[in-house]
Amino acid sequence: MENENIQYDCSRGCMVSRNQDNELSVAYRPGCCKLKDADWLDGVRQEQFSDLFEVRFKNTRKGFYRNDSQQSIRIGDLVIVEAQSGHDLGIVTLEGPILARQMASKGVDPKTTEFKKIYRKARPFDIENWQMAIAREQDTMIRARQIAVELGLEMKIGDVEFQGDGTKAIFYYIADGRVDFRQLIKVFAEEFRIRIEMKQIGARQEAGLIGGIGVCGRELCCANYITNFRSITTSAARCQDLSLNPQKLAGQCGKLKCCLDYEVATYMDAQTRIPKVTEPLEFEDGLAYLVKTDILQEVMYFSYDKNSLANIYPLDVHEVREIIKMNRNGIKPESLKEEPEPSSPEFRSAVGDDSISRFDNAPRKKKNKKKGGPKDGPREPRKDGHRDGPREGRRDGQKGGQNKAPKPQKQQE
Repeated sequence: MENENIQYDCSRGCMVSRNQDNELSVAYRPGCCKLKDADWLDGVRQEQFSDLFEVRFKNTRKGFYRNDSQQSIRIGDLVIVEAQSGHDLGIVTLEGPILARQMASKGVDPKTTEFKKIYRKARPFDIENWQMAIAREQDTMIRARQIAVELGLEMKIGDVEFQGDGTKAIFYYIADGRVDFRQLIKVFAEEFRIRIEMKQIGARQEAGLIGGIGVCGRELCCANYITNFRSITTSAARCQDLSLNPQKLAGQCGKLKCCLDYEVATYMDAQTRIPKVTEPLEFEDGLAYLVKTDILQEVMYFSYDKNSLANIYPLDVHEVREIIKMNRNGIKPESLKEEPEPSSPEFRSAVGDDSISRFDNAPRKKKNKKKGGPKDGPREPRKDGHRDGPREGRRDGQKGGQNKAPKPQKQQE
């Protein structure tokens, strides 16, 4: 296996290669793993955390381990770590002083926590066993789903993760309520001949494990970088003035989209500067009703007909405040129709094509009313001086414009 590169799934790692000293290491690709952390203190060494490392396993499973092997371990190394039963294989993702902040964010106290051990760096036969265990995961998941259906359990097996030594597997399942899977574990143990661990996950975690493409055309956020899921409510859509259509607001997991919560703070901050209009604005020519609000641009649109959006007039936020103060003092502005009507934006593509509305009012081409006219310029005048009428050589009964010679008659023998 010398000078050989082994390619693994992104859920396990990136390119595993061997250097000149016959040591295995992992080279990360940009955006490969959503659990990839940026070490802003790379190169800074501190004796307090010199023997602590963060090790990543498949997908969302990480852990902190202590190096008792006395080997030089760096980020990207494949290591054999302690497990509850047997050993596991993972990839080192963090080291040094930045690890203290990572443990603080996870609520881990390095003084009171008993860390599991890093036995050694992974050897070639460890990599081979690990690769064989990964190859069994897909078939095991399909068979596990069939067994769950045969037993009549209301659950779904979302993913299967094998331990590095191949002696244990974690079955991630989804269920609406509690599931009695005691009989299921017995069947799994007899079928797969391994130790079984069941772990319940939610619909969002399942979407992150499976992955996919969202309606925006990009990879799902839960499969790309989100590891901690927040509860999303319909109030996030209301404050952004979005339509409460469940088909548009729901993601592939069936829950509300995580991206609904991205701009909530910006919209809530902008709404603090927008006045609340509970009554129509009074003008000399009538009442103006609020029909639409552009929250980010802080522009409010009013119309004299509250049930129509045909003629609407924009007003800035500060103008609306002034008009409200004038109405409270009994003063009515002249008219809202003096305000300029909003002009629709002109959309252009990146390559500089014409407007997308160029076909709306396209002028129609005039059809040539003269049918059968000459295509190559006007007709030449007749010999008799007339452009119309019978031509020379025209016989009675023939169509106009045709000058046919009479057919020769056959001679009788």
